[in-house]
Order: sequence, then structure tokens, then C-alpha cells
Amino acid sequence: MGFFANQMRSVIEWKDADPDLLIWKWNGTNDELKDASKLIINPGQAAIFVYEGQIKAIHDYPGLFELKTANLPFWTSISKIMQGFTSEHKANIYFIRISTFLNQKWGTKSPVKYTDPVYKFPVGMRAFGNFSFSITDVRKFFTEFSSNADVYPISAIRNVIVDRIMLPMTDVFATSGFSYADIDSKRMELSKKLAELVAPEFLPLGFEMSDFRIENTDFDEKTQERIDKISDKMADAHAINAMGNINTQGLNAYSTIERLNAMNTAAANPNGMAGMGVGMGAGMGLGAGMGMMGGMGMPQQAQPAAAATINCSCGAAMNQNAKFCPDCGKPNSQGKVACIGCGAQIKEGAKFCPDCGKPQSASCPKCSASIPGGVKFCPECGEKTQ
Repeated sequence: MGFFANQMRSVIEWKDADPDLLIWKWNGTNDELKDASKLIINPGQAAIFVYEGQIKAIHDYPGLFELKTANLPFWTSISKIMQGFTSEHKANIYFIRISTFLNQKWGTKSPVKYTDPVYKFPVGMRAFGNFSFSITDVRKFFTEFSSNADVYPISAIRNVIVDRIMLPMTDVFATSGFSYADIDSKRMELSKKLAELVAPEFLPLGFEMSDFRIENTDFDEKTQERIDKISDKMADAHAINAMGNINTQGLNAYSTIERLNAMNTAAANPNGMAGMGVGMGAGMGLGAGMGMMGGMGMPQQAQPAAAATINCSCGAAMNQNAKFCPDCGKPNSQGKVACIGCGAQIKEGAKFCPDCGKPQSASCPKCSASIPGGVKFCPECGEKTQ
């Protein structure tokens, strides 16, 4: 029954085309297509008739077509008894979708590496978007690209397009003059430049890319760390400007606080060279900063007052706290009195003698009034005490 079925003329059509396939090979009669078989081409399709290893016809518009081969029903197969009833007149039909494929998603397989043209640091950026494409030259695409594949998925051509845009994308971003912060706002402009560079590469392969768009971008971890640092510095700069617009004292105070923070950071790692350097730099700056803060009304440290001078009995000037005169060597008797017990010079008003320990107050023998040490007459009644 299989032999008889293969002798019948065929009606060839790509029904219920798989939406994920770009090329589909019909193989209903083991390559022995019978003469006068019918070929139906639906809208959005093209068909390539390959006979005896050569492209005999390309049908790229809808319609019903009759195919001519040397395979006559029954007779050709029976006449090939010496070849196992197998005909050498092989024929194949390849269907190709020629409609436009819209909204094809793409994304870079790895970060695009380039140097930020503004901030001069290395950038690793991933990009995502979509594009459209269509087959413009069926013969070229079939012979130069698909290699007579039985089936060819749309994803395969999508991978080719993405692979071809990586290198031009690096050049476009590096030469655009846009910093990482401007990329999102310039996506349409960058998409246009990139499409102009890449699209001509696909025409020799028989298809056309169109409506190329960059929809989104992000950065790898190292780049994001660099961006965060720049953002922090920019925020600090805006804060400093805002403080400077208020008054100069506020700016000076901010500067001093930053130096103190730097010194604290250095103190947390006193053995590190970086910490040493930060500490020294911050210390030097802090000295100047503290001077500025002094001008802001902060209290200054009190300086010790100069000691008073007195005159010795010899007339020489000396410090009132000196024990002996530097000229004559006499003991300094200023502010001192003789102990009422041992006669040693002690501080006036002392209650006890530091040498003999005798109390330095007494009572008047006449009126019993309290008499300070060293006093010879009672200040109350005038009685002599010594």
C-alpha cells in the first residue's frame, strides 16, 4: 500500500505553519515527487522547488502551481527495478515564511565593555530591546544562510542578529560622547546609529532588519559600584554648594566634620598605609579647620596668667612664689609668719606648723580672745602674748 501511495500525484501545502519556524521542508513521497503534482502557496509564504540538486523554481507569491518532474506515476518506479524501484529524479519542496516578523526580543549575552567618555572609567553594560526582520531575497537566504536545513527556527536568525550587533554596539557607546547617566535618555538616537551600522550586514544574507530599538539597559556589579560612588560624591557636592549658599561658616563647619570623619576612619585601621595617609592628611587639615572654627565663635582655651613679682628686702625683683631670692639668697618671707612653737617660716593663716605640728592659734591670757600665730599682742585687749 505504501508503494501505491507513493505513485499518486501530490497536493503540497504548508498547513498550520508552526509560528516558531522560518523554513519547513515537505517530504511526503520520499523525494520522488510525481509529475504534475500541485503546489499551493499561501499568503506570507514562498516555496523553493529543488529538482535533481538544483533550484528549478521559486514561487514567492500566493497561488496554485503545477510541478514538472520525470517521475511518471507507476512507470518510473517499475522501470527502475535495477535500482530497487528508486528513481534518481529527486525533488524537494522548501517552504519559507516571507512575512515580517515583528517585536523580536534581543539582549546582550554578556556585558558590553567600553570606557565612559565623560567619567573615564570602565563600563560593563547590558542592553535589551526588540527589532523586526523579513526575508527579502529568498534565493540568497536559502543558498547562503539556511544550508538546505529541513527546518529552520526563527530563534536561529535572531541569534545571528544579536551576535552581529555586539561589536558595533561597543563602538557606538564609546564614541557617542554620552555618559552612563545619559544612555537611557538617548536610547532612540543610539538605536538609530546602531541600526545604520548593523543593518547592511544582513542584506547579503537575504534578509533585512528593521525597527531596531534599545528598550532598556543595566550595568554589571562593578560598574554599579563605581556609579554609586560617583552619585554619592555628586550628592556631597550639591550639599556643599547648598551650605555655601547659606553662609561661609556652614561650609567651614561641614569641612571640619568631614576631616573628623576621615580621622575616625583612619583610626579604625591604624596599621594600614591608607589609614596612616588619611590620618596625616586629615590631621593637617584639621589644624586649619579648627582655626576656622575659632573664628565661628567657638571658645578658645584659656592661657595661664603670668605670675606676680615682689621685691626682696635687698631690693631685687623675684617671683612671689619663689622660696629664695635669686640675688641675695634670703628666704622669701612674703606672706609667711614664724611658727609660735619652733619659729620656722610657715604660710600665713596656717592652722598647724608643718615642721613641729604645733597649733598656730592661742588664747589671750587676759581676755581669752583667739590670737593668730606669730602675733605678739592681743588684738582685743593689747595684752602682750610673747
